Amino acid sequence: MSLETTAQQHHFVIYKPYGYLSQFINNGPKQGKKKLLGALYNFPEGVMAIGRLDEKSEGLLFITTDGKVSNRINSSQFEKEYYALVDGAISAEAIQKLKNGIEIGFDGKKYQTKPCKVTLLNTEPNLPPREKKIRDARHGPVTWISVTLTEGKFRQVRKMTSAVGFPTLRLVRVRVGNMHINKMKSGDVIPLNTSPIEII
Repeated sequence: MSLETTAQQHHFVIYKPYGYLSQFINNGPKQGKKKLLGALYNFPEGVMAIGRLDEKSEGLLFITTDGKVSNRINSSQFEKEYYALVDGAISAEAIQKLKNGIEIGFDGKKYQTKPCKVTLLNTEPNLPPREKKIRDARHGPVTWISVTLTEGKFRQVRKMTSAVGFPTLRLVRVRVGNMHINKMKSGDVIPLNTSPIEII
């Protein structure tokens, strides 16, 4: 890639809010009702999300105009860390099952997840408030856990916690590689002066 081509590329890191699709164009039948990433910032033409977070998930997401950067990050084994608020007081047995890998449904087939890192968070993480109210501990126990993957199937963390009996109530991606969400607020967009690959 020439220096001229590199200089023309644009990269951003965003905190995707709850309720937004990880895309800029929606051709679905209910497109008028869906919130798209383009509503957050005046992005240049040709941008794309690197990986996706589903509509109900939040957190760290890279945006780029460089397809090669997108492909490299998606195909590489960069760690992706999520904080998940699960319904119930999750057991040590369930955490161990998640660590070992568990069978979930994906694309109409059974899929065995790879071993991953799962830890119990002893205190509630300092995250921006979510627009939509979440059921809290007054209506039964809830638990925050950290889940770190090197893969990223569609709705994988949600499917994993449901498979061990503790459905996810809130899901926030807090880290990709070495890039942490830190004190970003929901909806924040930060232009990057270098490729995400140089950061993570």
